[in-house]
Amino acid sequence: MAYNNENTEGEVKIRIRMPRHGELVGRIDQRVGGNRMLIKCTDGETRNCRVPGRLRRALWIREGDIVLIMPWEFDNKKGDIVFKYNKNVIHQLEKRGLLKGIEEDL
Repeated sequence: MAYNNENTEGEVKIRIRMPRHGELVGRIDQRVGGNRMLIKCTDGETRNCRVPGRLRRALWIREGDIVLIMPWEFDNKKGDIVFKYNKNVIHQLEKRGLLKGIEEDL
């Protein structure tokens, strides 16, 4: 029995994790040590961010990766890494204008 799949050929739609309230997109500039990194964010700030314990083994992060961060409420110079974008969705972020502050370095 054959099924008529409409989306077997052509482009596959990919859902992209967009920044929610208070979250920022950034690029990893430097690994400081342990689970801390310096990240240049789209608002022009450079923040010292960490990978939370629940994501420590799940996220393998290198310099130059595009990540989604949540700045701390009480200290705007620090934050937590929430999500790492794959290489194949970065061009979609560029099309939507989410990499405005860091695109000159990509």
